[in-house]
Amino acid sequence: MSAPLTPLQFTTAAGATEHRPLIITLFGLFVVATLIITVWAGRQTKGAADFYAGGRQFTGFQNGLAISGDYMSAASFLGIAGAIALFGYDGFLYSIGFLVAWLVALLLVAEPLRNSGRYTMGDVLAYRMRQRPVRTAAGTSTIVVSIFYLLAQMAGAGVLVSLLLGITSDGGKIAIVALVGLLMILYVTIGGMKGTTWVQMVKAVLLIAGALLITFLVLVKFHFNVSDLLGKAAENSGQGAKFLEPGLKYGKDPTTKLDFISLGLALVLGTAGLPHILIRFYTVPTAQAARKSVLWAIGIIGGFYLMTIALGFGAAALLNRDEIIKSNKAGNTAAPLLAQAVGGGADSTGGAILLAVISAVAFATILAVVAGLTLASSSSFAHDIYVNVIRRGQATEKEEVRAARWSTVVIGAVAIGLGALARDLNVAGLVALAFAVAASANLPTILYSLFWKRFTTQGALWSIYGGLVSSVVLVLFSPVVSGKPTSMFKDADFYWFPLENPGIISIPLGFLLGWLGTVLTKEEADPQKFAELEVRSLTGTGAH
Repeated sequence: MSAPLTPLQFTTAAGATEHRPLIITLFGLFVVATLIITVWAGRQTKGAADFYAGGRQFTGFQNGLAISGDYMSAASFLGIAGAIALFGYDGFLYSIGFLVAWLVALLLVAEPLRNSGRYTMGDVLAYRMRQRPVRTAAGTSTIVVSIFYLLAQMAGAGVLVSLLLGITSDGGKIAIVALVGLLMILYVTIGGMKGTTWVQMVKAVLLIAGALLITFLVLVKFHFNVSDLLGKAAENSGQGAKFLEPGLKYGKDPTTKLDFISLGLALVLGTAGLPHILIRFYTVPTAQAARKSVLWAIGIIGGFYLMTIALGFGAAALLNRDEIIKSNKAGNTAAPLLAQAVGGGADSTGGAILLAVISAVAFATILAVVAGLTLASSSSFAHDIYVNVIRRGQATEKEEVRAARWSTVVIGAVAIGLGALARDLNVAGLVALAFAVAASANLPTILYSLFWKRFTTQGALWSIYGGLVSSVVLVLFSPVVSGKPTSMFKDADFYWFPLENPGIISIPLGFLLGWLGTVLTKEEADPQKFAELEVRSLTGTGAH
């Protein structure tokens, strides 16, 4: 087995003349291929239904594959592998949480949401409530959640490409983030939902294949004995048996125990409120296809998260912990470094090839997810805010799609700016924040709207804005933003909320405010509208 890789060796190896053309060629091939797909799909995008929902022409399997591509983000591939490599059992909790969350989405949200709306979450909420205030709130929440999620992808992109090309300067990393942002804007403005969906399907296949390859090579090194793999990981981590037990990151004291509960709540409840996942349910023609797509997604995603055991613990077993941290403080480079190690090491052609292939797959992952996120937020702005609030339903389809494309440019610019600031944070942790905001603002409102007859417009507004503001404020004044070496602003210290994830406070608050806003208002819910929504959510009659 090759000696562990130091950052200096890696920069030299990855940036050496003989390997750099290979890396750039693989990246270039993927970008060109996806742009061709996007342009092809863009030529078939004729109106709003094509731009937002891909014409509702995708099968359950195709949509399940695309959902997997949308969901298995940089957090899954880079962040979770890094978290496991550094924190063992506690890092693997991310995998469990991300997977279990799909049961909530399947059982409570997927089918009724697809049946009840046309393009966005705002369609469902506005059906039985006052359109303008509810659509404004839904659009605002969608954009904020998407930007939080985009931060993680941008941070992952900056880390990944910087590592590959040996870029160490902050300016170079920021330029990479900007490049990803520009590609993302191109994908969405040209291809819409059709182009984005096909890119996500291609990316899902590549990611599963890449993870399978690394898993196989890691298991070969340990003669397919998982016990030996875990034992070596524990030994190499410097923590011994503690590495395989709860408590290395969470459980050290009451604060970290609460942080663990908060993280678990955010992960399990967040998926059902993520805008870029919710809009995927509108791309299939029937409710049955929506159910099938979620079942396919659970199977594909479940298989992938099982492989994160080999990715994370393999990195802990075959790489030096200090070297992973030196390469990236949050551990985001553990998977690419592992690929190089199992491919033959820093000085081998095999190592360089596998590193380039896996990194190109990870880059594909980021591009596909940021396209989905940007599409969700631009769709919500154009459909909910521009058409139904600003233009009061009087805009043409052509004007609506034009508004969506322009909002893509603006949201992309914001994501580039914030992503540059978040480049040193663990991407799995950043995604967990997006889950917390989604579970606090979106999920309570969706569930109340679908299942509570008395729910009113005031309840919806209190729930969305209360959950949104509380979660964002708690994040801003948490250790994620300031006060620690791993914070976004590491030289500042203005945090007073001790937890890294706000879910334990903001999620119950979102549900409480939705109930409180409803019972305290004099406004009466329309029972006939609820009955109509109930029939629509169960049958899909009249939704499209």
